[in-house]
Amino acid sequence: MDTPLARELADLSARRRALEAVTVEFSGKTRVLTVSNQKGGVGKTTSAVNIASALAGLGATVLVIDLDPQGNASTALGVPHNADTPSVYDVLIDEFPLAEIVQPSPENPRLFCAPSTIHLAGAEIELVAQVAREHRLRRALEDYLAEHPVDFVIIDCPPSLGLLTINAFTAATEVFIPIQCEYYALEGLSQLLGSIQMIQKHLNPALHLSTILLTMFDGRTRLAQQVAEEVRTHFPTQVLDTVIPRSVRVSEAPSFGQTVIAYDGQSAGAIAYREAAVEIASRVTQSKER
Repeated sequence: MDTPLARELADLSARRRALEAVTVEFSGKTRVLTVSNQKGGVGKTTSAVNIASALAGLGATVLVIDLDPQGNASTALGVPHNADTPSVYDVLIDEFPLAEIVQPSPENPRLFCAPSTIHLAGAEIELVAQVAREHRLRRALEDYLAEHPVDFVIIDCPPSLGLLTINAFTAATEVFIPIQCEYYALEGLSQLLGSIQMIQKHLNPALHLSTILLTMFDGRTRLAQQVAEEVRTHFPTQVLDTVIPRSVRVSEAPSFGQTVIAYDGQSAGAIAYREAAVEIASRVTQSKER
C-alpha cells in the first residue's frame, strides 16, 4: 500500500541493502576527531559512540577518549568507569601512559575506550597549575599511537570550553560538531567557531572544522528543515548529507550499556549513524577552514 509508513519501511529496507554492499578502505593514517559542542543535549556523546561503533563495524580500529566527567561514553561502550578505575584523569594529572587505561569495548574487538571517572570533574582546576597544561592529552596520545596505531581517535568533550576541551582541541586535527535541529543550537555555534580559531592561532595550526552532523531531525517540522538549510548554507562542505532522526532506540541503547548499533542495528537511528560513518570514512580530509 502507498502510505507514509509503507514508504518509510521501503526506504529503510533500501538503505539497509545499500549499507550491506558498502566497503571502505582505510589508509592507515590516524584521523583524530574531537566531538564538541558547548551546548548540552545536542547528541554529542550519542554521536561520538555510535559513529565510533559504526566505524569499527566497517573494519576500522577506533579509540574513543571519554573526556567528559559524566562518563556517558564509557557507559555506552560497556566499559567500567567507577571511581577506582584508571582513567583519563590519571593520564592528564599523574602522567599515566594512555595504554595503561585503555580498555576494549565488549561491543567490537576493534573498538577501544579510554574511560572517564568522576575524578575528572576536578581536573579543570588541577590542570591550571600543571606544566604544559594544554598539551597533556596530545603528548599522551602521540606516545600511545606510536605503539598502538589506530584508524580513528574520537574524543568526546564535556559541554563547555574549559581546559579539558582545549586539551581535546590541541590533540586533534579535526573538529566534529553535532548540531540539534532547533533554533537554540545555532546560538552558541559562533562562540565555538571563535574558540576553534583561537586554538588554531595559538596552540594547534592543524586543527580545522571537518564535519557537522545534524541530529534529532524531525522532518515533519518546518523549523528543523529551516535550521538544516541554514547550516548547510553556511557550511556547505562540512555538513554530512546524512541526518540523524529522533529515535526511541537511540535513547534506549545507553541504558543497556550499548550503542544503538549493537542494541538494534536495523533501526532507523542505527542506519542513519552507519550512513554517517560511511560518509566520514569516505571523505578526504579537507584543507583547513578559516
